[in-house]
Amino acid sequence: MKLEGLLHLNIRCSKADLPKIEKFYGEVMGLRKGYRPNFNNEGLWLYLGDEPIIHVGARVAEGFLSEKHNGSVDHMAFRMKGASEFRNHVRKLGIVFEEQNVPEAGYQIFLRDPIGTVLEFNFPNAEAPEDIKSGTMAPRTRATV
Repeated sequence: MKLEGLLHLNIRCSKADLPKIEKFYGEVMGLRKGYRPNFNNEGLWLYLGDEPIIHVGARVAEGFLSEKHNGSVDHMAFRMKGASEFRNHVRKLGIVFEEQNVPEAGYQIFLRDPIGTVLEFNFPNAEAPEDIKSGTMAPRTRATV
């Protein structure tokens, strides 16, 4: 037996959230809506190239998910390059984000999607902006709930 990698992540939401989620992941990450089998609930699959890496299913009532996120997934993490370009891109979109620069682990940007799912974007430490010094921790990693 051998684990070969992550196939996809599934996000649950209400039917009304589907357009916001499609727009957000398209604008932030360049993912595009593609083929999805005819399941019993509405939803969408978001593709990176030929791979549907995020599956979205409208399986909860309107208002179930919020800014605090009532789901079981804490966050999704993505390996990235081009920290400065991505940071500027997110700022242009007007999305609030947090940053940290963990020695020997990487420079990270954290933000939330429209239903509260935290996304973590990981860049090499060498790409950290000068204003985010090594050892800087994001508020989300210091807080306890």
